[in-house]
Amino acid sequence: MAYVIIEPCIGTKDSACVNVCPVDCIHPGKAEADFEKVVQLYIDPDTCIDCGACVPECPVSAIFPEPDVADNMKAFTEKNADWYKLDAAAFEAKWGSAGKS
Repeated sequence: MAYVIIEPCIGTKDSACVNVCPVDCIHPGKAEADFEKVVQLYIDPDTCIDCGACVPECPVSAIFPEPDVADNMKAFTEKNADWYKLDAAAFEAKWGSAGKS
């Protein structure tokens, strides 16, 4: 199981979650080139250790354990994983313009 960042992060990108993640699985951080271009942050499900440290740091309650993601937000599980699996062109073709470079 991994945590997933869902819709409330869009446009917010607070990044407090990035700072507390012990395994650096949330990207892009403010210092990364893609930060200004993306609409939200993403959790790498293959790196996430399910510690939950990110959850209380999120000011918009956008982070959930994968099994707890609401049905109307389930696509965000795949979207988070795709951020790490797909190249920029494939990600944008699938999810629309998200600024991944």
